[in-house]
Amino acid sequence: MAGNCGGATTTTTPLLRDRAAAERNSGGERPKEPWKGELVKSIVYAGLDAIVTSFSLISSISAGRLSSVDVLVLGFANLVADGISMGFGDYVSSNTARDVAAKERLVTEWEVTNRRRNQEQSLLHHYQALGMNIQDATMVVNIFAKYGDIMVDEAMVQNGILSPDEGEKPWKKGMITFGAFLVFGSFPILAFIILIPFTRNVTHKFIGACIMSALALAILGIAKAKIAGQNYWVSVGGTLFNGALAGFAAYGIGWLLRDVAGLQD
Repeated sequence: MAGNCGGATTTTTPLLRDRAAAERNSGGERPKEPWKGELVKSIVYAGLDAIVTSFSLISSISAGRLSSVDVLVLGFANLVADGISMGFGDYVSSNTARDVAAKERLVTEWEVTNRRRNQEQSLLHHYQALGMNIQDATMVVNIFAKYGDIMVDEAMVQNGILSPDEGEKPWKKGMITFGAFLVFGSFPILAFIILIPFTRNVTHKFIGACIMSALALAILGIAKAKIAGQNYWVSVGGTLFNGALAGFAAYGIGWLLRDVAGLQD
C-alpha cells in the first residue's frame, strides 16, 4: 500500500534509498581534476629537464672558475643544442607511436574481420576480469559485435594502444618541448645577465643562478602537482631536491677536475 486512511504517505523504493545513501556517503566535495593534455606534460617535463641540465652546467663551469662570458657562451650553446635534441626526440617518439598505433589498428581490423570469435572471447574475458558477470559481459560483447569500428576500438584499448588519431600532433609536441626547454633552461643563465650592472663577482652571479633555478623548479613542481594531483609540498620538495642533487654533483665534478683541465686558481 502506498498510503493509509489517515493520510498519504510516500514510499521509497530500494533503488532510491540506495542512491540517497550513496550520495550521503560519497565523501562530500568532488575531487579536483588534474590538468589534462599531452602538451602540458611536455612543457612541465621538458622544463624540469632544462632547468636541471642548465643549472648543472653552470655549476660545473663555476666550480672550474671560468668567467661569466664562458658561462653565457657555453650555457646558451648547450641550451639550444639540448633543446633541439629534446624537441626532435619528442617528435620522433610521438610520430613513431602514431605509426605503431596505425599499424596495430590494421592488424586488429584484420583480426576482427577474420577471427571475430577469438576477439569476442578475448573481450568477454577482459570484461569479466574487470568485474562483470558472465551475462552482462556477454550482452556487451554481443552489442559491440554489431559494430566493426567499435569492436576494433575496444580491442585496441584492451591491448593498451590508443587510436592513431588521438593525442596531440607530433610536430606540435616537438615544438612545445623545444620552446619549453629554451624558456625554463634560460632561468639559471639569466642571473649572469641580470646581475651584470650590479656585480662582476662570479660567485655572486652563481648564487643568483641558484635562486633563479630554485624559483623555476618550484613553479614547475607546483605545475607537476597540479597535473598528477599530488601534494604541492611533496612535489615542490622533490623537484628542488632533484635540482640540488644534480647541481651539487656537477659542481663537485667541476671542482675535482679543474686542475686536470689546467684551470688552477
